[in-house]
Amino acid sequence: MLERKPVIFLLLATVVILIGTIVTMIAPFKWINDPKLKIAEVKPYTPLQLEGRDIYIREGCNNCHTQTVRPLLADVDRYGDYSKAGEFVYDQPFLWGSRRTGPDLARIGGKYPDSWHYKHMADPQSMIPKSNMPKYAFLQKPLDTSLTEKKMKALNFPYVQADIAAVQGKSELDAIVAYMQKLGNDIPWRKAAQAAVIGDLKNPYLEDKTVIPEGKVIYDKDCAQCHGKDLMGDIGPGLADLDKPDADVFKTIYTGIIAGGMPAFGDQLGKDRVWKVVTFIKSTQRK
Repeated sequence: MLERKPVIFLLLATVVILIGTIVTMIAPFKWINDPKLKIAEVKPYTPLQLEGRDIYIREGCNNCHTQTVRPLLADVDRYGDYSKAGEFVYDQPFLWGSRRTGPDLARIGGKYPDSWHYKHMADPQSMIPKSNMPKYAFLQKPLDTSLTEKKMKALNFPYVQADIAAVQGKSELDAIVAYMQKLGNDIPWRKAAQAAVIGDLKNPYLEDKTVIPEGKVIYDKDCAQCHGKDLMGDIGPGLADLDKPDADVFKTIYTGIIAGGMPAFGDQLGKDRVWKVVTFIKSTQRK
């Protein structure tokens, strides 16, 4: 019968809406800003990283790339541990996104060396042949630093004048690469594959030369961009005279080298195909 008492009905409806607002909006804001959720390793952006982030937004990179690893098995297996609220404490606005025309970038920092990013930004297809990402070679133009200090002050990020001076003479490409290397790099999320997962480290194709052509195809697709089509090196070191046991080469490819900026290929290729790549690489020394 409340519909016959509009004033009471309006007051009760207002109370219900306020309760819902408190539960769904105000309370979560309090939880998110809880100091206990902060991650000590996550640091504010440097002036160069902050400028790179602004360029990333300006160029619409967040329209194709997300920056959040969802707590789903497929996401965690591919990108590492799922994202935590404390990782985004310095992001204004956050760039989580919802579309993945390109891969998620929440964990891209430190995955590749700077030189890989420079080549990839200038010509994505030279590094990932099937990529539909446009070329960003035009970002080699000088970086506008006229507002850098004001941005740092507005966001209350710590800096000294030497930090501001260090941005002078940089290009927009320098800035966006610095930003990319920041993403996810403050937290120790990467874990090397366990020996139990790798299994037996004896090359099953040691005497089987028939797999060498297949190993070369895999190498050309996933390795040549960094180590050269002829194994003579480029971004990464040359492999033509690689003087290491097959097991060591396998472990390097399978688990990657975090400090050296080489990603792990174990999950992507699987043990069998990694061994075929090893057999191809080592065949150049066995001739």
